[in-house]
Amino acid sequence: MERDDRKVLEGVVLSDKMDKTRVVTVERRLRHKSYGKVLTRTTKLYAHDEKNESKAGDHVAVMETRPLSKLKRWRLVSVIKRAQEGKSVEEALGGTP
Repeated sequence: MERDDRKVLEGVVLSDKMDKTRVVTVERRLRHKSYGKVLTRTTKLYAHDEKNESKAGDHVAVMETRPLSKLKRWRLVSVIKRAQEGKSVEEALGGTP
């Protein structure tokens, strides 16, 4: 798989409790086949963060990569937007605290 063919997704860091591993949630929107209602689906990804540069609540870009462990198939590409001090992860996701 060439580097240009790999998927790049944007999401929010849910957890930074593990060393060099981040749990990132990615939202996608789809239309229901029969009813046409727009639904929001979330996926949790385990991403490798070599420098431990991201924190919980940060908006990040992750890229598909070879399997690094049992769960890790993604790696952190960049931090798009830092989380604001004093805000919780739920607020970063757009929900209520």
